[in-house]
Amino acid sequence: MIPKDPMILLSYVNTQLRDYYDSLEALCTCRGLNRESLLDKMDSIDYHYDEETNQFI
Repeated sequence: MIPKDPMILLSYVNTQLRDYYDSLEALCTCRGLNRESLLDKMDSIDYHYDEETNQFI
């Protein structure tokens, strides 16, 4: 289950990216997430995906 609260979602997604996935695309594909919706939700709390570090910062 994917957390709905943006701050908890941030922690969850960054942990998944760090431990299991080498890109946001891979995470979204494997977990069935809509990439644009995820980016919008993270943007709402002023976090943006950084490809170089493979995390939301």
